[in-house]
Amino acid sequence: MEVVECEYVVRGEIVINAQRLQEELQKKPGSHPSVEILNCNIGNPQSLDQQPVTFFREVLALCDYPTILDRDETHALFSVDSIARAWQILDQIPGRATGAYIHSQGIKGLHDAIAAGIAARNGYPCKAEDIFSTDGASPAVHMMMQLLSRSEKDGILCPIPQYPLYSASIALHGDHFVRYYLVEEIRWGLEISEFKKQVEDARSKGITVRALVVINPTNPTEQVLAEENQRQIVEFCKKEGLVLLADGVYQENIYVAHKKFNSFKKIARSMGYEDQDISLVPFQSVSKGCDGECGKKGSYMEVTGFSTEVREQIYKVASVNLCSNISGQILASLVMNLPKEGDESYESYVVERYGCCLKTNSINTFAYWFKNCDELIDFKEGGHTSFEYGRYGNPITKVLERKMSELERAETTLFVSSGMYVSCAVLSALVPTGGHIVTTTGCYRKTRMLIENELPKRGIKAVVIAPADMGSLKRALCENKVNVGLMQLYAGVPFIANTSWYDKLSLSAFYLHGAMMRSCKFYMQSHVA
Repeated sequence: MEVVECEYVVRGEIVINAQRLQEELQKKPGSHPSVEILNCNIGNPQSLDQQPVTFFREVLALCDYPTILDRDETHALFSVDSIARAWQILDQIPGRATGAYIHSQGIKGLHDAIAAGIAARNGYPCKAEDIFSTDGASPAVHMMMQLLSRSEKDGILCPIPQYPLYSASIALHGDHFVRYYLVEEIRWGLEISEFKKQVEDARSKGITVRALVVINPTNPTEQVLAEENQRQIVEFCKKEGLVLLADGVYQENIYVAHKKFNSFKKIARSMGYEDQDISLVPFQSVSKGCDGECGKKGSYMEVTGFSTEVREQIYKVASVNLCSNISGQILASLVMNLPKEGDESYESYVVERYGCCLKTNSINTFAYWFKNCDELIDFKEGGHTSFEYGRYGNPITKVLERKMSELERAETTLFVSSGMYVSCAVLSALVPTGGHIVTTTGCYRKTRMLIENELPKRGIKAVVIAPADMGSLKRALCENKVNVGLMQLYAGVPFIANTSWYDKLSLSAFYLHGAMMRSCKFYMQSHVA
């Protein structure tokens, strides 16, 4: 019954249909208008051409094939620090075999590296024996839900909106999904009164709330919890005796300068609470962050604040699955112990991980929304932010430019934030003093104002013609040494609809005579579609 009630739409009907279409395209190319299916149902950046970090891949390759470590040619193919790290990791693996079974909790030496990284981040000690490695964060969540489930009268407090893993896992184990609601009006923040209300309501129905799930940064609402909110949550869990399940898999994906990730363990320790005061289980995964190593399934949870008897039960559940994969554990240890300045891999690591995975300037063009002008003014004065994008790294512009160049068969493509910027950049950079341009009466108003009011001050002459008036265009180009033909291909009645193939050939001829043609192709494509 629990399986029937369980729903996980992230991998549901739409994905099944997409797979069917992909198979049809492979069997019979051209059977559908699309030539490729892009699966966007789940974060999976490497399937969309994000490249893995070279350092990570070198270490994994050397660990999987250690016989090449002693060969001279290996030093010409791999960085010195990758080789050293591979030796260090192999020394921690029984038999130096990445294909062997290992301890059910994970490899102690790799957990030492993870614990050291956690301690450095939090500023508080972390013990390797508290780390449990899992094949992705989802199995860790399932494990805790299974352990917390005693009867159908138990419940887990979860956020709405939420990532459907939690509702699905709770349904599978026969517990009650007790909702608490994030508040959109305070940027999807939390109100502690909402926790109290939902717990009291659950108890009135005979439900025992066992744990509280908090996703920070939030998924899917993409917010970073305020530190004060986190303190309230810790205090609430301590008072109510709830296990705090802290999903922090997007902790690296914070792109606003005034926000930072604080783990709940750090918050709890800063409040003076130790292991005996609160039960806490944070989840982390290499599938997220800037790396997107989804297929490697490298994850872990840090289990603190449980008695020896309970920890034995956690280990028992882990041992039923034998062990998690070694490659994922290696990656998790690498992410928590990255190349440092002075290492051979450091420069390439920085370029690949931060130069190719995220770019703040791109995000700022669409990361915010405002309900009214007051909020916009407040934002401009530095007092207001909205979406903070606690999710995957965003591709820098060169990834988009490369893709667009391939699609348009262009030599190069320049990606900018607006069409007005393009017009200003082209006119300012390419039209010299004494030059001439041609535009149409259908040109954008702001661009037209620039042409008519600002360019004459620079000694640039402009000729304005009616849309699709090829005769006037020809005369203007012949009578003047035109540097730029600034043609808007969408103006009331689209220019393209009034332009014959002969006229398009004429435009090409003007280009061959030295006039550069700039068209607003975005709108042309929109009209044709």
